[in-house]
Amino acid sequence: MFAIEPLAAIAGLETRYLSRKVAGRVLVQDVSVQVSAGEILAIVGPSGAGKSSFLRLLNRLDEPTSGTVLLKSQDFRSISPQELRRRIGMVMQTAYLFPGTIAANVAFGPFQRGQMLAPVQVERLLERVGLPGLADRDVSNLSGGEAQRVALARTLANEPEVLLLDEPTSALDDASVRGIEELILGIVRERRMTCLIVTHNRAQAARLAERTMVMQAGRLVAIGPTGEILHVG
Repeated sequence: MFAIEPLAAIAGLETRYLSRKVAGRVLVQDVSVQVSAGEILAIVGPSGAGKSSFLRLLNRLDEPTSGTVLLKSQDFRSISPQELRRRIGMVMQTAYLFPGTIAANVAFGPFQRGQMLAPVQVERLLERVGLPGLADRDVSNLSGGEAQRVALARTLANEPEVLLLDEPTSALDDASVRGIEELILGIVRERRMTCLIVTHNRAQAARLAERTMVMQAGRLVAIGPTGEILHVG
């Protein structure tokens, strides 16, 4: 397999020969890809292919050893890590919430920047992720699906331009999976966000993403329309 990629007219996010090596081990090797605003790109491949490693490079949770990332044509090294992670938000496989209320978790990012979210702003975010009226609930009393919705609301509170999702539904039951998928689709469309999702579930990739990239041994080996790449449809 090999990469065939038409260039996007205006890339919300672009990587150029992005690579990371640790102690001589190649985690990501020369990955170049463009993702447009309003697009969801699925990232699939076998375990150890470098999918999560690639995602972590995009907002500098890990540092590349070569190559770079462009956020709306701006080299990400010219953006402070804090600002970069606000603009490129990430939701992990497990929702790591802070002890306390849902409202405190949702308001955390803006608070770190000296901004206070009004209760009505928190409520609007919770309504958007399907948790209306739950601002004062303690996060210790949430189901897995509810916790992921809070994690998504917390990320959206930062008004990111790019949304990174690392296996966000792999620990959830089927009903919660479909609910989160619908939420992701709706938010990306509404906000015209650039979205990249790592998933082991090819059916999920088909439901969410117009394009899919396949990684093997740290390399991008194929990219294109999801139905063609994964032979689904």
